[in-house]
Amino acid sequence: MNLRDGVKTAENKVSSETLKLSEYVIDKSKSVTDRLESFEDILNLEVGDTALNRAKALEREFNIRQLYIKYEGDNPTGTQKDRIAFAQVYDALRRDFDVVSLATCGNYGVAVALAANLAGIHCKIYIPESYHTDRIEEMQSLNAEIIRLPGSYEDVVAQSTELAKVNEWYDANPGATNTPLQISAYSQIAYEIFEDLGDAPKYCAVPVSNGTLLAGIYRGFVSLYKRGKTSRIPKMIAASSSFKNPIVQSFKKGLDHCKDLEPKNIKETKYNEPLINWHSFDGEEALYAIRESEGEAVNVSDRKLKEMSAFLHKKEGFRILPASTAGLIALLEIHEQNPMEPDRYVAILTAKH
Repeated sequence: MNLRDGVKTAENKVSSETLKLSEYVIDKSKSVTDRLESFEDILNLEVGDTALNRAKALEREFNIRQLYIKYEGDNPTGTQKDRIAFAQVYDALRRDFDVVSLATCGNYGVAVALAANLAGIHCKIYIPESYHTDRIEEMQSLNAEIIRLPGSYEDVVAQSTELAKVNEWYDANPGATNTPLQISAYSQIAYEIFEDLGDAPKYCAVPVSNGTLLAGIYRGFVSLYKRGKTSRIPKMIAASSSFKNPIVQSFKKGLDHCKDLEPKNIKETKYNEPLINWHSFDGEEALYAIRESEGEAVNVSDRKLKEMSAFLHKKEGFRILPASTAGLIALLEIHEQNPMEPDRYVAILTAKH
């Protein structure tokens, strides 16, 4: 059933077939192997294989050829986070954990809550006291336990990681030992783009926060190239909120490492929240990807995020979270400054409204 304000329960997010599979996964009288196979079926049914659409209205408006939008809003909770959430919960199920825990500002929490609920694993979600997210009711409807902690997002990640270690819970936080698994999950986006285009695009533009998404897509294209599947590796474009992301700022300063920003200078708005960080947990991986692909990093203002979100709704029919448009804006700005020759270009849109 629907909750108030249009918030949906798990039954509205996934298919009836998935709910039947979930009953099998939750049944601990079944073998671990059979439960894992059923959860794999859920993952394959619900996550990924998102649409790659030609953005012809944008092509006409900005005089660019063959611009494609990879729309991650097609995932069950509406963002790319479902990819890593389901991968982490699968890992927790495989390793026989009863509790999965993480820190979040919103989207990742909903994604893990859904995956954990389908797997019959208790989910503890830590949220900074100062953050306001309209997705808390969704998390609770998915049987997640919400705990508020003082400090910044980065502080709460550290606290929740320590609690997971002490209590022997599965730690689904970004960074550290989880980075390879999350990068592997995001690399599937590159494989899907390749399947649709038959080759790698010339540029691939991505909004960045912790940097895991961009690093994962890059690693996917590197794997394809090394196996002789593609003729090239795309130039990776990273975009984030102006002066509020360590990856973008470190690249622009020509640093060979991802340098943390001053926490007091990071100001959250309703438009930039998914993008801002004073510390990017997979910043080194993302910075490496931008440099090695001869890519670029771009600062994007709140005004441009808002305007592009409205434009996409009006011209292309997408209802997109403003922060999700950062990569697309960056790609179009680079084209405006130095017009690109006819080729194929991909921008990742990470979240719906």
